[in-house]
Amino acid sequence: MDETVNAGDIARLADVGRAAVSNWRRRFEDFPSPVGGTASSPLYLLRDVEAWLRRNGKPFRVSPAERLWTQLRTVDDLRLGDALAAVNADPVTFEFLHERYLEAHSRLLNPTPPEVIDIVLATTDGDTVIDPACGTGSLLKASAARHKVGQELDPVSAVIARRRMPAAQIITGDSLRHNGITHQADAVICDPPWHDRTWGHEDLIGDARWTYGLPPRGEPELAWVQHCLSLAKPGGLVAVLLPSAAASRRPGKRIRGNLLRAGALRAVMTVQPGRDLWLLRNPIGRTPEHIALLENPGPIEPNTRVIDLLDDDVDLSPARRTGTDASAYLAAQPTFALPSLPALQEQSGLPMTTIGDLVRTAPGNHVVTSPTGATYEINPRKLDPDFLEGVLRAAFARTPTGSTRLDVRRTQVPSLPLDEQRRYGHAFAQLKALEMGLEDAAALVRLGYGGLLSGQIGPA
Repeated sequence: MDETVNAGDIARLADVGRAAVSNWRRRFEDFPSPVGGTASSPLYLLRDVEAWLRRNGKPFRVSPAERLWTQLRTVDDLRLGDALAAVNADPVTFEFLHERYLEAHSRLLNPTPPEVIDIVLATTDGDTVIDPACGTGSLLKASAARHKVGQELDPVSAVIARRRMPAAQIITGDSLRHNGITHQADAVICDPPWHDRTWGHEDLIGDARWTYGLPPRGEPELAWVQHCLSLAKPGGLVAVLLPSAAASRRPGKRIRGNLLRAGALRAVMTVQPGRDLWLLRNPIGRTPEHIALLENPGPIEPNTRVIDLLDDDVDLSPARRTGTDASAYLAAQPTFALPSLPALQEQSGLPMTTIGDLVRTAPGNHVVTSPTGATYEINPRKLDPDFLEGVLRAAFARTPTGSTRLDVRRTQVPSLPLDEQRRYGHAFAQLKALEMGLEDAAALVRLGYGGLLSGQIGPA
């Protein structure tokens, strides 16, 4: 079998950054020629790459799991999921293969990012948990619940979920049209498909689950919200990931209003640009007078009166509802000032390396934290902390909105001596201060708009 690898696979095998592989391709005439793939992502025969690495004295290791993945990669992309599901491997190896599978098909599978999974699970608990759109099972598998039940439309993903969680009950089928889950759970977690106009509006007009109103054809997300609530025990928790637009689209205002009036909706939290987490509870007992609208992940503390949301729009967008206290504007106005820009100038191109190579060559005990919360332990005598923090922030800042699979360690950055890193680090720190100042300025502008609109403040 002709096993193939791409540049990323080669980088992992040799424990180097992708930039190093690109340099090898340019500098060495005997580097293997591509045998397939595309111009931007060529494929090479694994045996040719192994021979070249040995010939050039470069250490590498092909683990049994990595070799198994290269064998799977020879399968047509449309059948890769079937091939993975059929692999006879131990749980650790299967998880490795599953991660590679998600990387290879991230756009098609749209997996829930690990950092978002952590936020979802922090908001729910219980002995039993249900995920009615479980995909390959990442949310369910991460849950600490003893009893796990999932349903998945795609039969291949359902088989993979069963392989990953042998003790769980995974049902194959369309959750909205043909719900196969017959009991209720302490908690329901869900990252359903978005913007699906074929979700079954005509077939489900009289469905008993629509306690809060028939979802309009263009509001499938509100169908999923009500389906999830129907699967929760009285008082049971529900956490559903939805596009941010679902909090404000006019066709869904009646259902949003009914969820508020019944006390079913407890919080809307923005967890990523364009992605909100709705926290609900199958109503029981007294209806709360406040809910939480949070622009960032954090403690679920009610901060908005329900009665203030029950207007003509029933807009639940956190960014539209926070920060309207006019006194905060008046307190900040006298002392507000933006930090100055760093003095930057044009220069010729510099030699490049990768963030991964920087960190790898400077191990130590000093911790630098990335914008996502990932930590890097470095030696500040070999790698300037401000420089590393700056390139990490820059790498995430240029990532396209909605991207969830950024491998930050492969990002190319200038290769600099320590003294130059410190100069760059100082400039990065100035830009960070300016960025935070601009965020404060944007918040102050919103406070000013809100205060002028409400009549709480006026021109001096």
